[in-house]
Amino acid sequence: MRDTEDPDAFRLTVAKVALDLFAVKGYEATSVDDIAEASGISRRTFFRQFRGKDDVIFADHEILLAQAEEFLAHSHDDPWVAVCEAAQLVFERFSGWKEYARLRYQVVHDNPALRDREIVTVFRYERLFVDYLRRAIPEHSHLETIQFCATVTATHNFMLRRMIRDGIDTAPDELRATLAAVRAGFQRASEQEVVVAVFPRGASRERIADALSHHLD
Repeated sequence: MRDTEDPDAFRLTVAKVALDLFAVKGYEATSVDDIAEASGISRRTFFRQFRGKDDVIFADHEILLAQAEEFLAHSHDDPWVAVCEAAQLVFERFSGWKEYARLRYQVVHDNPALRDREIVTVFRYERLFVDYLRRAIPEHSHLETIQFCATVTATHNFMLRRMIRDGIDTAPDELRATLAAVRAGFQRASEQEVVVAVFPRGASRERIADALSHHLD
């Protein structure tokens, strides 16, 4: 790899070559030497960028996790919205790499070990979001933070799988609107008022009901 070459672009180029080989020869039958030769690089160069051929398959995830982490490291007015925007960033990148993602799906689908690694890799996005919110708003309910991040991640993954696996075109704005609805739902739940009422012992049910009804109205 030349010093002036974008390392992320280089990794994605090699990964695309590897996935093409996996699709033709099969994952197990393809060696690192095969990938290096087809990519026009040396075995040594390959191992400077990847630990093994399984790393090649998830190169895009590693790049996007780093980009999402960098995005969240900046200052944001609303941390909850920032998580939605980070998920949106990942989705839009994948939208531009659909062919790569489809090839990966085919390879991973047929290999149990790779499927397990993909599950772990996908969970890292949720963990990234949770860690960010706990730093940004440490006083907030940990449970609600986890629930929110799990919902955002699940929503993103559903729409991404629909696009990659099922071939259903999904505009980025569709995900944006859906995540905005998720944020609004959690915001409404957080902002619900709690009413504390004190009545003398022996107050009738009718008096309690009338007082509460008047207050809530």
